Amino acid sequence: MDLNMRLCWFGILTVVVAIVLGTEPGSAREVVRYNAYSAGTIVVKTSERRLYFILDDGKAIRYPVGVGRAGKAWAGTAFIAGKYLKPGWSAPAEIRHDKPSLPDVIPGGSSRNPMGDAALVLSEGEYAIHGTNAPGSIGGFVSYGCIRMYNQDIMDLYNRVSFGTKVVVLR
Repeated sequence: MDLNMRLCWFGILTVVVAIVLGTEPGSAREVVRYNAYSAGTIVVKTSERRLYFILDDGKAIRYPVGVGRAGKAWAGTAFIAGKYLKPGWSAPAEIRHDKPSLPDVIPGGSSRNPMGDAALVLSEGEYAIHGTNAPGSIGGFVSYGCIRMYNQDIMDLYNRVSFGTKVVVLR
């Protein structure tokens, strides 16, 4: 096999490995029919691992998400109490108890920061809808109750919502 052919196969192999390892897609969101809530509401269905942003025409933008693992998931109604770009992160007490070696603060923008590119902090508990530094976790039961999104998707949602937006989390 000549050098050009080897380089071509190497390039193809690199793309396949990136896909298998969960490289973040350009966009995972889609528009679907959804009539159950009023426009502007965020609905998270943890059993589906999907977040819906309700539009005003009987449709919603559906995003894949990572949700709380067994014993950590929650359900209820909250509202967006804060919006942050490149947020720093301090582990809540429960996480710090389980992982005492975590630093006091992980700065925003750090590859170790689990909040990703943006966070929508919720009024209930110590929860947020946020991006992630681990895109392979999207679609799983993976968090301590926060809702994880691909960074491209949290930025899309971040630009669509405001303080006070209603958030309904269903099991």
